[in-house]
Amino acid sequence: MIDLATVIRELRDELERAVVASEGEALRFELGEIELEVSVAVERAGQAGAKVRFWVVETGAEVRAGATSTQRIRLALRPTVAGADKTFIGGVAEAHEG
Repeated sequence: MIDLATVIRELRDELERAVVASEGEALRFELGEIELEVSVAVERAGQAGAKVRFWVVETGAEVRAGATSTQRIRLALRPTVAGADKTFIGGVAEAHEG
């Protein structure tokens, strides 16, 4: 499983690369709201004062029984770039992507 913060951080990194790749391109796409739907395992540790953690469940992963339950959540993210009225994305798929 991957924690939710890592998923969002990786999404941010991918979008930043796409913004940089769009500079100077004739065809660009305006960045709008992003909907992200994931299956998460909600886990609460047994000790007092413990936090609840959200783990994104990978395809085919098994979730431990006990204090863990699996839920689907949808996040609506509205990305912005500091100092920009509009943000554009673009880019080319890398050779290793299929």
